[in-house]
Amino acid sequence: MAKNPNPVDIHVGGRMRLRRTLLGYSQEKLGNAVGLTFQQIQKYERGANRIGAGRLYQFSQILDIPVSFFYDDMPGDASPHGPGLSEGDREPFDQEHFTQRETLKLIRAYYSIGNPEIRRRIYELTRSVAEIDDELTSMAELATD
Repeated sequence: MAKNPNPVDIHVGGRMRLRRTLLGYSQEKLGNAVGLTFQQIQKYERGANRIGAGRLYQFSQILDIPVSFFYDDMPGDASPHGPGLSEGDREPFDQEHFTQRETLKLIRAYYSIGNPEIRRRIYELTRSVAEIDDELTSMAELATD
């Protein structure tokens, strides 16, 4: 009988896939960097295989992130023991947007801007437009009620 993957392993694997994709690395390229096949990387990313501490550290070095990145935004229900001492309800992190081609192109274009001041202003502009969009959406919903 097939064993169900641990939710924590699925989350950690998903975070690895997210970072690998954002960097534009293939599973094969990442596997070659650590001496694994792309099939082994696939199993890690699906959560089918658990990533050991040493290997997780190795991935963090190659992907240029702290080990804690793999656990960021973990849903409270990922642990069989519940949320523990967490601060309670948090908005879940939707990783699906980060694997879309449009999102990756946007992030790469943003970071290709060499001037940090221009990047900061683009970020502020984007936040402002998103806030206006939220306000307009709220007003439209109120008008239809």
